[in-house]
Amino acid sequence: MTTPAPATADFPPGPLVGADWLAERLGAPWLVVFDASVGAHRGAGHRIPGARPFDLDGELSDHAAPAPHTMPGAAEFAEAMRALGVDDTSAVVVYDGAGIYSSARAWWMLRAMGFDRAAVLDGGLPAWTAAGRPVEPTAPAYEGPRGSFTARPRAGLLVDAAAVTAALADPAAAVLDARTRERFAGTAPELRPGLRGGHMPGALNLPFGELQQDGGLMRPAGELRQAFEAVAGDRERLYFSCGSGVTACVLALGADLAGYGELAVYDGSWSEWGKPSALPVATGEAGSGRRAYDQNSS
Repeated sequence: MTTPAPATADFPPGPLVGADWLAERLGAPWLVVFDASVGAHRGAGHRIPGARPFDLDGELSDHAAPAPHTMPGAAEFAEAMRALGVDDTSAVVVYDGAGIYSSARAWWMLRAMGFDRAAVLDGGLPAWTAAGRPVEPTAPAYEGPRGSFTARPRAGLLVDAAAVTAALADPAAAVLDARTRERFAGTAPELRPGLRGGHMPGALNLPFGELQQDGGLMRPAGELRQAFEAVAGDRERLYFSCGSGVTACVLALGADLAGYGELAVYDGSWSEWGKPSALPVATGEAGSGRRAYDQNSS
């Protein structure tokens, strides 16, 4: 059965909410809280009360795709949301155990499927517990009623290598890579075996952690705008990449908060581009004059 829609004042006020906002509404029948933790933070043993699993390592990625964390199809995504009790009238808050790491990916996926009443919990579970808010043991699975979620896919929010290639050649666009500076330069090994080191020629580096301040909270909107302008200049059309399309969404979140409107995430990210192929790779720091290019398939 579809739950009543929240009052307008109870919609998430933007793409980011704080622990106080969530605590005041926790337990409301129209509110769905998702734990989108991945890796070591997944299944850590405790959760925000009532939180449901948004499993990016499991059913909420397309495991038939060649790159990890690929967005599932609209029908598969809608079925997963219904099974997790999400209605078209729900409001959703997503968090993760690292702070703001993988939660932004869940938020962006919901947006790509036409659902706008979703927000990321600023600072994630660490900020929630630091504020003295309650937690409970993690449940093995969601067992509540099904929802009525309808997928309404939006074109252009998740893009492929061809779109990124075009953006790299477009002087009005900027491609921003959220990986560490060492991985971007090719001086640190990639986390996944078989990938080339370096970055896309013409891409710019903005490590996702630089958008956050002490405690894992996102920086204020003005500081975020300055961070993007320091890298992308006056370009307003931004494309984001990372290792597997997860932390690229932290950049998307930051850009949204900073007032940018034309945003896209490269779904395959370096897990696709970095494979041995004809796609070009540069090493060295962008703009340093120390780039080397590799277009070989070896």
